Amino acid sequence: MSIAVCPGSFDPITYGHVDVIKRAATMFDSVIVAVSTNSAKRYMFTDAERVQLAREALAAAGVEAEVELVGGLIAEFAAERGAAAIVKGLRGTADYDAEVAMALLNRHLTGVETVFVMGDPALNHIASSFTKEIAAYGGNIDDLVPANVACAIRGKVKK
Repeated sequence: MSIAVCPGSFDPITYGHVDVIKRAATMFDSVIVAVSTNSAKRYMFTDAERVQLAREALAAAGVEAEVELVGGLIAEFAAERGAAAIVKGLRGTADYDAEVAMALLNRHLTGVETVFVMGDPALNHIASSFTKEIAAYGGNIDDLVPANVACAIRGKVKK
């Protein structure tokens, strides 16, 4: 059984993330969405909220995937789960430049390979950070994130 790990902070999950995870699910028998934490980042959503939003968004999209919170190294998490690959979505060359070093380091640490999936060009402009900023200024985010996420973001920015 081939397992893939799709890591990210998912603060919050976007349609771009859902697209990559959905396509990974067609290539592997099982997909684990690894919601990571990074102490250098400030998150809009708590760990539990990010996990729940991802679970709800993927279920609504008909994507079968487990969603787990990861507190340590993604490479070690993937190796512990017996993953054949870490799947990362790429929007363009800037993403590639940032991700290739990480892929090589993850392979060095555990032997787990990274598979790059090109993002859907129609979704390449979507980023979690942009979505949160647009919402903060009252902009429409309904076509950037799943409905449950849009509702949660609006709830956060009202506070």
